[in-house]
Amino acid sequence: MFGKRGNDSGSKPEFRTPPAPAAVAPAATVAPPRAAAPQPPQPPAQPRKTVTPPPLASQPRTAQRERSESYYDTKSQVFSALIDTIDLSQLAKLEPDAAREEIRDIVNDIIAIKNFAMSIAEQEDLLEDICNDVLGYGPLEPLLARDDIADIMVNGSRQVFIEVNGKVEQTGVRFRDNQQLLNICQRIVSQVGRRVDESSPICDARLPDGSRVNVIAPPLAIDGTALTIRKFKKDKLTLDQLVKFGAISPEGAEILKIIGRVRCNIVISGGTGSGKTTLLNCLTNYIDRDERVITCEDSAELQLQQPHVVRLETRPPNLEGEGEVTMRDLVKNCLRMRPERIIVGEVRGPEVFDLLQAMNTGHDGSMGTIHSNSPRECLNRIESMIAMGGYSLPQKTVREIVVGSVDVIIQAARLRDGSRRITHITEVIGMEGDVVITQDIVLYNIKGEDASGRLVGEHISTGIGRPKFWDRARYYGEEQRLAAALEAMEKRVH
Repeated sequence: MFGKRGNDSGSKPEFRTPPAPAAVAPAATVAPPRAAAPQPPQPPAQPRKTVTPPPLASQPRTAQRERSESYYDTKSQVFSALIDTIDLSQLAKLEPDAAREEIRDIVNDIIAIKNFAMSIAEQEDLLEDICNDVLGYGPLEPLLARDDIADIMVNGSRQVFIEVNGKVEQTGVRFRDNQQLLNICQRIVSQVGRRVDESSPICDARLPDGSRVNVIAPPLAIDGTALTIRKFKKDKLTLDQLVKFGAISPEGAEILKIIGRVRCNIVISGGTGSGKTTLLNCLTNYIDRDERVITCEDSAELQLQQPHVVRLETRPPNLEGEGEVTMRDLVKNCLRMRPERIIVGEVRGPEVFDLLQAMNTGHDGSMGTIHSNSPRECLNRIESMIAMGGYSLPQKTVREIVVGSVDVIIQAARLRDGSRRITHITEVIGMEGDVVITQDIVLYNIKGEDASGRLVGEHISTGIGRPKFWDRARYYGEEQRLAAALEAMEKRVH
């Protein structure tokens, strides 16, 4: 079907015959590290059995570098032969599973024809890698399939780091060369109508599952394209799961559910990788299913479960520098779309003023995230971003707008042991003179660390019996639950 290259009738059987002759010639050419194997020439069949297992056993440590060089050299030759052989236009018409089988058949033929000496395990790895190169995201596929990875960081074709359980570690994954890495980046961003090349070297995009992707390519990235993927779990986290992980106490989670339910205007504050977007996703679970929700994001990551959701995404300028749609444009426009709640994925500029205006004019229950390290710093950043928009308003007026708009600030943090915790649930309650007054309802108190270096702490109540949003909770019939949660947290501390 794909016009395989001049193979003879013995192409399939030859795949079985190489072992006997291959012990002399191919083993020396394809796998240089095994040069020591010919030294014991006594049993001709013995090298075949003893040479194959050691590379696999020692691969994760010392032999990985040597073996990987020959492996990638072999893979490069097979891949080139495959591209010469296969008809990509015909391949595109097949279903993914059928296309994968077709590629595997052709690669098996190429390995047999070229007489590569490979173990069964190496050959399976090669088949899987080449299928991923042609049909998927190449060497990234096995990392994307793992659900325990939070971030994938690619620094050029030779270095790939991952974050697991809050800690960064280097992997043995690498790309064939910088061009393959750039090709995979272009494949990712083209799926959402973005592009990355020399004229437009910076790009934000997303994967089909909502995972966030950032690419910065040469000439801006000196050592090759840098790719960063913030992965999201296939099973969306809930507040109950955050309780199991220790990110919040059961009573604190109950308070957060009530805050989301009674339409408080919420700002989620935190540093990079602190779990702001995850927490925002969790809180949206408590939005009533009959509400019309509009989300505005740079790259669409939020995945709301409500039936009435409109998702909006910004657009970068084209080659002529035209056609850009900013976050501010989206927030302004969604005010004309009869929203009941507006959710801004990440507030980082003058659009904060439009979001505050929306919160203050009948769109209760709106939410957004901001980069900052504490609730007080979050309020300062809101003021700064309003100033960035060129508004020449008196400072007191700006603070009055903030106080009239924001009800609750939830602070998320990534601690030094890699764990993520909700450290503050803070209310904005009013002004005294020119100063914005806040009160903490829940705080995270670090007590120390255990023998393994993990931080130990607990969520404590500050003793606030009736928060400012008490009347709002009563309006929605939630005051009993709120009182019970506050009382339970108080008792647990004492």
